Amino acid sequence: MDDLDFRGRSAEHTAGRSLAWRLRQPVVPAAKWALRRYGMATAGSRGLPDFLVIGAKRGGSTSLYKNLARTPGVLPLYPAREQVKGTYYFDVHHERGERWYRSHFPTRGDRVDGTVAGEASPYYLSHPWAPARAAALVPDARVVALLRDPVERAHSHYKERVKQGIETLPTFARAIEAEPARLHGEVDRMLDDPTYTSAAHLNFGYVAQSDYVVGLRRWLERYPADQVLVLASEDFYAAEGATIDRVRSHLGLAPVGLAEAEHYNDTG
Repeated sequence: MDDLDFRGRSAEHTAGRSLAWRLRQPVVPAAKWALRRYGMATAGSRGLPDFLVIGAKRGGSTSLYKNLARTPGVLPLYPAREQVKGTYYFDVHHERGERWYRSHFPTRGDRVDGTVAGEASPYYLSHPWAPARAAALVPDARVVALLRDPVERAHSHYKERVKQGIETLPTFARAIEAEPARLHGEVDRMLDDPTYTSAAHLNFGYVAQSDYVVGLRRWLERYPADQVLVLASEDFYAAEGATIDRVRSHLGLAPVGLAEAEHYNDTG
């Protein structure tokens, strides 16, 4: 799947679904793949992202990106009806190649009058190869990091993985205790082998992905500071319209004064 994030499926995911929904499921991947094939066939006419929302995971990047995409001048990823926010290209899908990556973005014919297009893949902040890969392909992209209180972020990450059926440890405390053993040697293995994807680092890096200094340092080694905008998630939720306008300014767009933002992916 294009938005693969090593997600599991909990029992309640299918509970209560209609028969029509269940029968439709085998058709959905085929339909999505057909659209992606078209995107790849037309990749030569498609540009690359003007901006990257790099995370942090469970920091509000989905809400930031989708509200930004509601404002004028920001084009959606292809296909628009799928409302995809990110590609995970610079972390877990890099082997799929540039043509696959380009297949997600609008055609050059659509990108007129100062419009911009971008993506939000929140694992980019923590993945050791993502900054170098991004800088090699899109060195002029604007980068946005949305950082939540690190303890709250880690706890929300844990709750999400429990809900998805990926995390089986019964308490957050147990998961934190287990993290060093789960992640032992994983980053070194990723650095030694760029093709290696660490499911442990992605899924169970509760503390690791809250270590923003490590992630931001990697990005600031590859991008000039004036191309990187760092925001606090708490400031975003306290003043959503103002934050969206601040991001728009970073992207070279005029303010719009978004009246009311929509929220996504709340774990409760």
